[in-house]
Order: sequence, then C-alpha cells, then structure tokens
Amino acid sequence: MSKPVMTVCITGAAGQIGYALLPHLCSGKTFGPDQPVKLHLLDLNIEGVQTALNGVKMELEDATYPLLKGVVCTGDAKVAFTGADAVIMLGAFPRKDGMERKDLLEKNCGIFKEQGELLNTVASKTVKVLVVGNPANTNCLIAAECAPNIPRENFSALTRLDHNRAIAQLAIKASVPVEQVQNSIIWGNHSSTQYPDINAATINGKKAKEVVNNDEWYKNEFIPCIQKRGAAIIAARKLSSALSAAQAISDHMHDWFLGTPAGQFVSMAVDSTGNKYGVADGLIYSFPVSCSNGKWTIKEGLEIDDFSKEKMKATEQELTDEKKTAMEILGK
Repeated sequence: MSKPVMTVCITGAAGQIGYALLPHLCSGKTFGPDQPVKLHLLDLNIEGVQTALNGVKMELEDATYPLLKGVVCTGDAKVAFTGADAVIMLGAFPRKDGMERKDLLEKNCGIFKEQGELLNTVASKTVKVLVVGNPANTNCLIAAECAPNIPRENFSALTRLDHNRAIAQLAIKASVPVEQVQNSIIWGNHSSTQYPDINAATINGKKAKEVVNNDEWYKNEFIPCIQKRGAAIIAARKLSSALSAAQAISDHMHDWFLGTPAGQFVSMAVDSTGNKYGVADGLIYSFPVSCSNGKWTIKEGLEIDDFSKEKMKATEQELTDEKKTAMEILGK
C-alpha cells in the first residue's frame, strides 16, 4: 500500500531558501522516495508576494514530480497550518540596520506567538516543527511556549547548516571526501556564540583532532570560520545562504523523520530540559543527537574538556538572555 500523503507547510515560502528547498521535498530526497507530499506554501498576504508564490506553484506543476500531490499557496497562516504534519518556518522578521537584538526579538515574538497558537489548534498533534528564521533558537522557543498541545520535543531549530559547514571545513583541511567526516558537533545557539566542537569527530574512522593535529588552527581559524560563515557568504554573495541552507533543512528533516545512520550523530537545536551536560533546562540549545522512529535523543557520555565547557557556557548565557527578553515581551 502507498503511504498516506504528508502535508508539509513552509512559511516564508516565496523567498530564496524556499525556492532552493522545494526540489528536495518533492523529489523524495527529504522524506523518502515513497512518501507523497502536499505542500502548503505561506507568505505575506501582499499582492506581489502572492503573485510570486503562485509563479512557484506553476513551476512545481511544470516539474511533474510524481510524489507531489498538491500545492496550496496562501497568505493565511490558519489555512497553511491546518492538518500540517511537518512545518518548516523560514519566515521571520529580518534584522535591519540600527536594530538592537531586543528590537528583533520583539518583532519576532509577535510573529511566532501567533504562529505557535495557530499550530496549537489546527496542525496535526504529531506535527514536527523546524524553525529556520533567525533568531532561530529563541523563535523556536516562543512557538513551543505558545503551543502547549504539541510535545516540546516536536520543536527544533536549525543548526545542521553549521554542522555541515564544520564537516566541510574538516574535509578540506584533511584533504578527504566529506563522507569520511562524521560526528562534528554544534553546541548552543545558531549565532556567532555557537561552539563548533571536533573532539568527538572522526575522519575515516580516526579521531579528527589527531588527523588534523593542529590545535592553533582549530581554535583560531576553524571555530571563527564556522561561527562567521553566514556573514562571510552574505559579504560575498550580497545574499544569505540559500543553496546550503536548503540542503541542511533537508538533511535535518530526513534524519528526524527517517533516522540517523548507526553510530552517527548530528546537530539539532532542541529542548535542553534534562540533558546531561549541565546546560540550563528550558532552552532550545543545539546538541549532538541521534534519531530513530521519528524521535531525537541527545548523545550522552561525551567527554567535555575545560575549553569546551567555557564555550558551551558562553552560548548558553546568550540563549538565557534571549529567553529572558522574550518572556518579558510575552508577559510570562
């Protein structure tokens, strides 16, 4: 028997990341080659935006994807979220010149409070929600806070792009194919405080730190490179990452729904409550996780040295400060 059609909602769908993501979702690359999908594409209810969104729908029709069983374009979040099995939240209020981080959080609190409340009432109760729009971790926390009917573990924020960037830089440094690099870790926030950690990473089965054997490169080049990679791409392209972001979103959802390979873990920003690494409860914090049967589990038992503890605590503090600001705005 064929699988039931999965309803996948994308917010901010008319943007460049949405455009780059759609082939992954419709080809079977993300959810599996036998999983039919129906797309709910949400973006601003503005004539020019909706016209562009309908142009995307026309292209999807012309692409004749066998797994694509329908496309709904809308400016109404209630329509978009109704019956959704997976929601990929690309849309967020962008940071503009002169804006303080608190101003950005205030704008996004309103958006993600409203969307969280709608998810709570009209989405599937087993919906899995991935927040990509920045500040992604705290936007995810706000949506989860406002959707008490949906399990907290069904909300996550994207740090897979940072994870993939770390793998790529290790592969380049060691002059090996990317598939030989496994188990890099992104701890904390999807921001410049994140901690890209290679202590558990392997290159062709050997410890990455021993293969690279260059602590100065690791601390002074690798870590800042991953932390600032997004800004470097914007400086080069005059646009934010789209192709690589779409790949990371697809990787994240694929592993969450279909599972990670045995012995491997990936980075996901998830509910920190009950973790074994001393991170405060109640944050959306990036950890190494493995996935099976649609659920993620934080990898336990990794050795954390003093350098790592300091980096992990710094990004935790940023997330704690963001949460405090967000809860004040929400009146909680």
